[in-house]
Amino acid sequence: QVQLVESGGGLVQAGGSLRLSCVASGSTFSILHMGWYRQAQGKQRELVARISSSAYATYVESVKGRFTISRDNAKNLVYLQMNSLKPEDTAVYYCNAGPNIATMYSMGYWGNGTLVTVSS
Repeated sequence: QVQLVESGGGLVQAGGSLRLSCVASGSTFSILHMGWYRQAQGKQRELVARISSSAYATYVESVKGRFTISRDNAKNLVYLQMNSLKPEDTAVYYCNAGPNIATMYSMGYWGNGTLVTVSS
């Protein structure tokens, strides 16, 4: 019912910036919460940032002050502005969405990911 497509990944030098975008299509009325996860090579997938339909945002401690999540409900878009990027931020970034914050990871919708590579 819902499809998510990420874009905006690429190669950037340490200290640089990127903005990721995720567009949702289909039965988007059911989407209340959206978020970004990332998975680095050989590591677990981790929550980076999450935003509610009312625009309340939370972040993992390692990106606070550097990343900003935002959304445009009218256009079914969610963004992740990433500044002061570090090599440790290198990962595939995935968009996640669902009606319930408690189940969005396990039962929500996922995009196919976009690769972010930060060089030293």
